[in-house]
Amino acid sequence: MSLTALAGALFGVFLFCVSIAMSTDNYASFFDWPSLLMVLGGSVATAYMSFQAIYVNIAFKAIIWMFRKPVATRDSLNAEIARLIKWSYVVQKSGIPALENEVKNVPPSDSIMSYCLTLVATNHAPDELRSMMETAIHAQFERHTIPAEVLRSMAGSAPAFGMLGTLIGLVVMLQSFGEDLGQIGSGLSLALITTLYGVLFARMLFLPAAMQLQQKEEIELFRNQMMIEGLIMLSQKKGPRFMQDKLNSFLDPVKHFDIDRQLRG
Repeated sequence: MSLTALAGALFGVFLFCVSIAMSTDNYASFFDWPSLLMVLGGSVATAYMSFQAIYVNIAFKAIIWMFRKPVATRDSLNAEIARLIKWSYVVQKSGIPALENEVKNVPPSDSIMSYCLTLVATNHAPDELRSMMETAIHAQFERHTIPAEVLRSMAGSAPAFGMLGTLIGLVVMLQSFGEDLGQIGSGLSLALITTLYGVLFARMLFLPAAMQLQQKEEIELFRNQMMIEGLIMLSQKKGPRFMQDKLNSFLDPVKHFDIDRQLRG
């Protein structure tokens, strides 16, 4: 679980609730079903009208994934270099075809790396390998960032439907003048609460989830680009120390990989 994302969400909700508690004792006035249905219903409907359903469904899951610890991080790149270095020793000992056995050890969740390693084991030319692998990782990046676009679209739609609710509330309020004055309060409440919900859902839910998903995919793309460089060097049968020096250029100097310390103890 991503403790920083969870802590940020809880802190934001806490401050919001505290500000309400300091302003009024009528907490129930900040919950309104018509306003909630108008903002959420409009945002969801617009998303399904604008994007394919599969990407909208993934976008909803991404709201939950926002609180998960990402698989690929800047700190995990060191471990990825260690994996590439180990593969280089396998190539030195048994040749390129021996990498076919290593494909079985790649986790099923890392399908892109399994595909790229299979390409290397097939013994394609380095230039052809680079072209195929770069196409694969960029195509994956494009697919995986569409849900982030969905969430950004919903973040833009929520305040708009909040404003729509404001207009409906004003219409209800104006129609009540000279008739049922008790409807004026409910109309004004609908007008203001929908705007509040629109901004709240956009800024505290949809937009943070979109930015979190985008960041995760960008780090994953960076990691895949580094792995491509390592796999190309494997196909060229470069030595482990050369690979270490080349791949360390992707890392912060304080996190550089060291063969003697990390592989040989």
